[in-house]
Amino acid sequence: MERSIQPILDKALAGERLTAADATALLGSNDFVRIGLAADEIRNRKNDPKVVTYIIDRNINYTNVCNVVCTFCAFYRRPGKPDTYVHSIDEVCKRIDETIALGGTGVLMQGGLHPDFNIEWYEELLSTLHAKYPKFQLHCFSPPEIHNISLISRLDYETILRRLKAAGLNSMPGGGGEILDDEVRKRVSTKCTTKEWLDVMRAVHKVGLISTATMMFGIGDRIEHRVRHLERIRQVQDEALEAKKTDPNYGEFTAFIPWTFQRENTALGRKITEEPTGVDYLKMLSVSRLFLDNIQHIQSSWLTQGIRLGQAALRFGADDMGSIMIEENVVSAAGANNEANERDLRYQIREAGYRPQQRDILYNYINRENIDLLDQSESMKLKQLSVAFAD
Repeated sequence: MERSIQPILDKALAGERLTAADATALLGSNDFVRIGLAADEIRNRKNDPKVVTYIIDRNINYTNVCNVVCTFCAFYRRPGKPDTYVHSIDEVCKRIDETIALGGTGVLMQGGLHPDFNIEWYEELLSTLHAKYPKFQLHCFSPPEIHNISLISRLDYETILRRLKAAGLNSMPGGGGEILDDEVRKRVSTKCTTKEWLDVMRAVHKVGLISTATMMFGIGDRIEHRVRHLERIRQVQDEALEAKKTDPNYGEFTAFIPWTFQRENTALGRKITEEPTGVDYLKMLSVSRLFLDNIQHIQSSWLTQGIRLGQAALRFGADDMGSIMIEENVVSAAGANNEANERDLRYQIREAGYRPQQRDILYNYINRENIDLLDQSESMKLKQLSVAFAD
């Protein structure tokens, strides 16, 4: 008989910190609805219970050239291959102009681990963009990219990040986390280790930048690996929040985003015999909300899970719907082909019982004059459809 999880949920609801054993028991339970109800309650205590946020930004993958091998990736190309590319700054600017025209406030820019790009290359890119778009938020790179710069330029992480911040970097996404346990990482990738990923994030926060944290599960990992991942993220956040007591400018993780491995076009996908289900995703999301008591936001990953499961996640601990994703190349290359525009995302949020609210990377609310017209247009379209079906 399955062990009762109610004492663990009562503990979380009473404001007590969950242990690794608690998280393990929850992830091993089949009672995902009860776990979700507890996560939803915690979500409502930590964030506005009436609002779900989203962001308009764009993923610009500035190069697909990569000098490491990740068996879960279908995006990268080895140096020298004929289908490699590097976007020029003019090409990046064109994409940013399109994003601004759609009401966007920032760009999420990441790329492969290019063997020739030193710190100066990244400084020139950021400083050029920051000069042209001084109010546009540059949410760029990832711990593996910073580690790659360190290897090429022979600089420590903190020096690199101070220079990138001075050039215009506003924040850093939590890409390349996958599962933060080397037993798993060494089987599927040759990029940075768990310690290196975490040390980059410590340096990010130390120089006063915020970041997000992620998890991609279903790559041959087990429950204990996922729990270790959560423990390590929570520990780094504990350190950041302790440092903020004496240095208010210290950075931190603003959000945690878990998603499942997209296997379709990858080498690893041909070896994995079982993949996480929708229930597994909702349970992982809920446990993340309960365990990561020191992180403010949990984000639904509709891009990988699909718009409807992404909507359901809003009742399982998520308070943010992520981005409308004007452009995305990495997970789509692996087989995720979900799409949504702003109207779709706002509709899904409203139908889940919340008020949709655009935000920026810092979670500041963005209020645009024409947003009510967008919602009225959607309401009119639905009214016309209902009349057509009635006829």
